[in-house]
Amino acid sequence: MKRPAKPAAAPAPRPPVTGRSAIVPPQTIAGRALVLVIAIMTFLAGLTIVGVSVVEDAARAWRSDIGREVTIEVRPMDGTTPAAEVQKAVALAQEFPGVSGARALSDTETQRLLEPWLGAGVDLGSLPVPRLIVVSLDDPAAFDVKALAAAVAKDVRGGSVDDHALWIDRLAAMANSTVFAGLGILMLMLIAMVLSVVFATNAAMAGNRDVIEVLHFCGAEDRFIAGEFQRHFLMLGMKGGAIGGGLDFVAIAVLSYLMHGAAGRPGADQYEALFGVFSIGWTAYGWLVALVVAVAVLTATTSRFAVRRSLAAIT
Repeated sequence: MKRPAKPAAAPAPRPPVTGRSAIVPPQTIAGRALVLVIAIMTFLAGLTIVGVSVVEDAARAWRSDIGREVTIEVRPMDGTTPAAEVQKAVALAQEFPGVSGARALSDTETQRLLEPWLGAGVDLGSLPVPRLIVVSLDDPAAFDVKALAAAVAKDVRGGSVDDHALWIDRLAAMANSTVFAGLGILMLMLIAMVLSVVFATNAAMAGNRDVIEVLHFCGAEDRFIAGEFQRHFLMLGMKGGAIGGGLDFVAIAVLSYLMHGAAGRPGADQYEALFGVFSIGWTAYGWLVALVVAVAVLTATTSRFAVRRSLAAIT
């Protein structure tokens, strides 16, 4: 008597599908290297943006300060009393519209101006040092610098007026050159990043060529394959951009802390006089956030175009 056959074992249940498998492996050496490259490029680009922002803000503050001041210079001449001529120039400048006040620099202030070149304790009486008068303007539009220059040349012996126009032009040229140089460096960094993404995309295409060809000849549309690569490189771009942008924020915080902590130390006063207090406006922070977003979008877009170009070659 035959024994009844055992029923066939039921097939093991399949694990639930928690997500779709990616065409491009999520973790590869090339992917980690690309994240590092994007982070470095983003960090350097962010520092460039911050540097350009600091220079532009400092130049704007310089132009504003210089544009609201005019200097009268009274040179010592034989047969004249410099103090009398200085008082005459002060009274003359205060009569002009748009002038909020005029004052002569004291001997102590003049010595401080000359100290970097002549040293401390300069005897102004033994040197033919011109006396300077600072004319402050409250309404530059109503002030006529040419009329003041003519009046000073006529009524004040050895007097002349400097409206700092030459310095303003040089300052504007320097600031514009710095901005254009920063933009050029920023463009070079973005181009280098785009080329890195193109090379990484081509490498990923070459490593997964068999899978891509099977999908392609089975009817998968190019936009589906390109979308998979775009999604993969978008995540890489977001990760690298976030790392680089985060390092930028850390670098700004450290520099701000060091600059505020260096107040009163030797050399700090000169730096503050040149660049002002180190501070980053909200505009610069906004540009840094926009940079991170732009890096991610640029990475994804570049990858999509590179994939479509490779797929066109397959067909």
